Amino acid sequence: MSHHQYQVEETTRFLIINPNTNSTVTRSIRELVRSITPPGVITEVTSPAHGPYAIETEQDKAAATLQVLLLMEKRRAEGFSGYIMACFDDIAIAEIRRLTQAPVISLAEAGIRYAAASGGLFTVVTTFVEAVPTIEALSVTYGLSERCRVVATGIGVVDTAAQTDHAEARLHDAIQTAIQLDAKAIVLGSGAFAGRARALKARYKIDVRDGFEEALDYVINQTQVTNH
Repeated sequence: MSHHQYQVEETTRFLIINPNTNSTVTRSIRELVRSITPPGVITEVTSPAHGPYAIETEQDKAAATLQVLLLMEKRRAEGFSGYIMACFDDIAIAEIRRLTQAPVISLAEAGIRYAAASGGLFTVVTTFVEAVPTIEALSVTYGLSERCRVVATGIGVVDTAAQTDHAEARLHDAIQTAIQLDAKAIVLGSGAFAGRARALKARYKIDVRDGFEEALDYVINQTQVTNH
């Protein structure tokens, strides 16, 4: 995906929130976001000081939502132009949208909507099995469930982010199966995959997205619409 040319104010700032407290994931997200941030835009990647190390249960999600909202209460007066929730879920999205008029989007919505633009079937590859129903429900919300297949590697966020041999083998199998089932695009359905899309696209010769560039495009474009 090529970078768009933006006409933005120097003060345009976006906050990207990793809702878990895994520093490896946050660091990967920060490196990726730094590489895709266009001139004239300031991005900051952060995570809550407390909360779950990996968000893999409803209890984790509830705890993470609370911590993200506490973070937002502390930071929203700083004048950010938009917010990206760097996870493949709807964690705190509705609540943040009630707190601010600035654009807010998750990796899930950005990744799924852009993959759908391929015009064919696409597959979301996520980590743990319990995430599948949530992502399937989101695809229904976006009106794209008929073309969206969701699969899990069965590997948790921690091992996925660490790229263990077992995690990589399961990711390979999931992508190969998606290709065999005629997927036109792959969406990496977890912040634990941050920074992997470009290399995987080159390796498997299929469109691979992780939602980060798409989410950044969205908040920047929405800011331009608001300012003009």
